[in-house]
Amino acid sequence: MYEAFYGLKEKPFSIQPDPEFLFFGLRHSMAYAMLEYGIQNRAGFSVICGEIGCGKTTLVRHMLNNLGNELTVGIVYNTHQHIDDLLSWIMLAFNQPYEDKSPLALYDAFQQFLIRSYAEGKRVVLIIDEAQNLNPAALESLRMLSNINADKDQLLQIILVGQPQLRDLLRRPDLQQFFQRVSVDFFIPPLESFEVDKYIQHRLHVAGRDEPLFTPAATRLIGEAARGIPRSINILCDTALVYGYSTNADKIDVGLVREVLKDRAEFGVLGA
Repeated sequence: MYEAFYGLKEKPFSIQPDPEFLFFGLRHSMAYAMLEYGIQNRAGFSVICGEIGCGKTTLVRHMLNNLGNELTVGIVYNTHQHIDDLLSWIMLAFNQPYEDKSPLALYDAFQQFLIRSYAEGKRVVLIIDEAQNLNPAALESLRMLSNINADKDQLLQIILVGQPQLRDLLRRPDLQQFFQRVSVDFFIPPLESFEVDKYIQHRLHVAGRDEPLFTPAATRLIGEAARGIPRSINILCDTALVYGYSTNADKIDVGLVREVLKDRAEFGVLGA
């Protein structure tokens, strides 16, 4: 809609996770370094937490695009409360047969898959997204899966990605044994105020525009209103560009952003 008007080759502020638009702020850079460290050093469990919309999934997808061929990766997006169900999803994530199997047969089949992969020189990495939905029993069963070893080698590496509730869950006293298995953990906070302008300029650059489009005052207000959450920043910036296009505005200034916020508060279905 507004792309040609503002000299953009694509929408810069989509809320869909896109590794090409990943912004390496200070905390995101550290989180990615920790993920890389965990993969390279065969960490049994790695945990990445952060607020909704902080870029966890985008970070993981960027990592997946840079993994070597020696890794076999399975991703579970649909987390469930019980390990029987979860183990079926794990088998599906690795393209392994799972139907009409008892829990014991599922466990044995997964163990054989890990052993075959190890014999072929492959390392197996399981990523569980929205891991805050798992209950303590499911986490304990994951810990038991991580016990499948060959001599000193870890046959399964598990990366848990989740919202802040995951951090709270792992701090429970009855999960101390699980938490002691976590070698790598990092919490991704919202962007700092000084990072918001860089974030917006980065996404505009990837979308094909290097000339500043948002005024400094506009980016400050967007950062404050979005509380530094990248997804919320994207929504406000995208809406501001629609408003700017509709009024033939060359720049997105603070007055236009105020208008967006006012209209969202008064007429938006979800409010401000």
